Amino acid sequence: MRFRLGINYWPITSAMRWWQRFDAGEVERDFALIRAAGFDSVRLFLLWEDFQPAPDEVAAPALANLVRVADSAKQHQLQLVPTLFTGHMSGANWAPAWAIASGESSARQRFRVVSGGRVLNARLTNWYTDARIMEAQANLARAVAAALGEHPALWAYDLGNENSNCVVPPSRAAASAWLETMAGAIRSVDTIHPITIGLHMEDLEEDRGLTPAEAAQVCDFLCMHGYPLYADWARDATDELALVFLGLITRWLGGKAVLFEEFGAPTRPRDNRRAEQLARQCKVTLLDEETAAQFTRRALAALRHFGFTGAMLWCFGDYSEAIWDEPPLDEALHERFFGLWRSDHSPKPALVEINEMSGAEQCERADDFAWIDVAREEFYQHPRANLRRLYQSFLRRLD
Repeated sequence: MRFRLGINYWPITSAMRWWQRFDAGEVERDFALIRAAGFDSVRLFLLWEDFQPAPDEVAAPALANLVRVADSAKQHQLQLVPTLFTGHMSGANWAPAWAIASGESSARQRFRVVSGGRVLNARLTNWYTDARIMEAQANLARAVAAALGEHPALWAYDLGNENSNCVVPPSRAAASAWLETMAGAIRSVDTIHPITIGLHMEDLEEDRGLTPAEAAQVCDFLCMHGYPLYADWARDATDELALVFLGLITRWLGGKAVLFEEFGAPTRPRDNRRAEQLARQCKVTLLDEETAAQFTRRALAALRHFGFTGAMLWCFGDYSEAIWDEPPLDEALHERFFGLWRSDHSPKPALVEINEMSGAEQCERADDFAWIDVAREEFYQHPRANLRRLYQSFLRRLD
């Protein structure tokens, strides 16, 4: 089997407003670039309120545009991973008004909530405990499966993007019940295509109820997202072994194959004056493009070497300056520059590394977890401390 080489996609000109400002011609051009660069897969996101404006309504125009995207993917020999209930994205939580808790939040939330084009002082209703919302989500899952289940461009369904940044289940049983309901809704229509969920680094650093073990009960394969620049335990912002480590812990906890579904790094603009200004404003370090390319090369090689099924880069393009004043780009400045293409669609150096990896076969590798000195059932008693200690053990094992 080949090592999957994928990309996370939002259009350069619209970002999270993609489905509202849908441009089929733009998707066609972008998918042509993606395929020519050597990618075989595209992960895309179904912004929740665009696809489900009311609990009992799935937006037919959005579904039709989703099928048009799948048609473009088929034309360019790309396979799709549609991500449902998005949800958390690029430093904000997006939700339809009917899935937001009534009344203003009394405490400042970690992530802003965006709904109906506005930033709200609000919090999301916990969908793991609200029967009405869970039923609505199941309806959306069935509708998407009915629209795409027989489409040749479909690879897998993703049950959410870093869901624990939106809401946390009150118990592992609640997490499992939600997973089974969503998977059951899809399976009632499509029994063929695999199902996964987009877990991320913080699901290992903290006990947020839905761990790789719960995901593995339902998902056909597991996913992990990781960014060394956000990890205070990583060696530096380009620590490719931190990605491998996160993936191995996920595989150890869940006992299933792992796709590394997100990794990447923001880069400095080529305009030195603008780069210096952003360096003063950004909360994270922006890399020069060549350093980011070298990180990409090392990360892909390491993930393949350690037997992961594939990797998906974050993300397609730097966002157009015309949308920088829109959430989340108005505050998350570094999110403007994560692209593998610049906002003018010119390629960054990392694409050379992508092309060289294209078509590579997966590496079979027997897991050696001798460096792990804690039982699975005890890991989440002190997850962050365990991660820090185990990473050092993992690095020593490699010496």
